[in-house]
Amino acid sequence: MPITFVLLDDAIVTAVDHKPKRTTNLQRLENIRRNPDVTVLVDEYADDWSALWWVRLRGVATVHEVVPADALAALSDKYEQYRQRPPAGPAIVVRVHDALAWNAGG
Repeated sequence: MPITFVLLDDAIVTAVDHKPKRTTNLQRLENIRRNPDVTVLVDEYADDWSALWWVRLRGVATVHEVVPADALAALSDKYEQYRQRPPAGPAIVVRVHDALAWNAGG
């Protein structure tokens, strides 16, 4: 599932925002509570295939009912939409322990 995120030290942080959802009891949050081992894939698509790249980050996630203040500030700095209406949470904090990257340029 696509997410907005920031990288803070060795952690990726994403937050549940105000976009419409069928429920606030999100399955992704329950999945993390049951099994905190997660993978985040960040990729870049381009029509010029020589510019393609991806990074796979694996780590252990925790659900925070309130978005940590430093993460909220970083998310608002990165995403203009959050400056108008900051995400209220919950937040997912992933402590990254493994990274693998690839790019088409070699």
